[in-house]
Amino acid sequence: MRILGIESSCDETAAAIVKDGRTVLSNVIASQADEHKQYGGVVPELASRRHCENILPVVRQALADADMTLDDVDGIAVTYAPGLIGALLVGVSFAKGLAMMSGKPLIPVHHTEGHAAANYLVHPDLKPPYLGIIVSGGHTRIAEILDYTTFRTVGKTRDDAAGECFDKCARAMGFPYPGGVHIDKAAQRGNPGAFKLPKIKMEGNPYDFSFSGLKTYIVNLQHHAEQVGEALNHDDLAAALQQDIAQTVTEKTIAAAMELGYTTIALSGGVSANSGVRNMLENACRQHGFTLCMPPLALCGDNAAMIAAQGYYNYLAGITADESLNAVASKELRGEV
Repeated sequence: MRILGIESSCDETAAAIVKDGRTVLSNVIASQADEHKQYGGVVPELASRRHCENILPVVRQALADADMTLDDVDGIAVTYAPGLIGALLVGVSFAKGLAMMSGKPLIPVHHTEGHAAANYLVHPDLKPPYLGIIVSGGHTRIAEILDYTTFRTVGKTRDDAAGECFDKCARAMGFPYPGGVHIDKAAQRGNPGAFKLPKIKMEGNPYDFSFSGLKTYIVNLQHHAEQVGEALNHDDLAAALQQDIAQTVTEKTIAAAMELGYTTIALSGGVSANSGVRNMLENACRQHGFTLCMPPLALCGDNAAMIAAQGYYNYLAGITADESLNAVASKELRGEV
């Protein structure tokens, strides 16, 4: 079964063809990062306009790269939530039009579930149940992936996600958008022990995350240095920030896996591209004898191949939609139990 995936939740317009949820036949991404860089972040209205311009040529290119026509597609999967509402509406509207015109089934995909599915494209032996850690700009979540469409959240962010913390701190330090990659590069030059950052303590669920306080601390530290005319070593500060986030993600994930009895962990999401997070979690899994699955860097960020992959499993589970499908800016996981 060949699924056409469409992704437009933020500032990448993407389309892909995936066979049987595992084999990528094409994967096309039109990024707007250079355009949004001048504003220091994504401008929602501008992103929506560019999606309108890019979506048709991107879908055409995905079909051409797979040497297929729309007639050869068995289903159309689209990100419908969560994300920037205007951006999502472009993808959802386009996908609905294609489905209605072609008679192909329309398959709604939750963006976070799509990130988890990225690992299916490169780890053929990965099958539920396993423990997923999804770390991105909008979400930081540990979830039991019980089957391909059923998730049980173990812990999630109560405020800012890890990616949000990286990006806002990067902006305060003067790094260009997108800031996460610049934090990563700077961290590799810095000394994480040069700054002592606060440790966040929360009551209740020990597997929940909170990065708002860390973000506020670093932003205030930077602003105070500017006010008194001091220069902070941004390499050291980036290294301390990256180590702190990597430790938090790793310690909570390993603890959850040990308590729940999982020996397979799958990391995904935009922040899964961060070298500090990847290396620390990989080392911890090796020490505990756990199997760790991670997507290659090309599949860590937003892409349509992951949407098509999850779309395949949604279709098998009978999860389809009609022309009433609408975009939703904020929504919990569809398969949450």
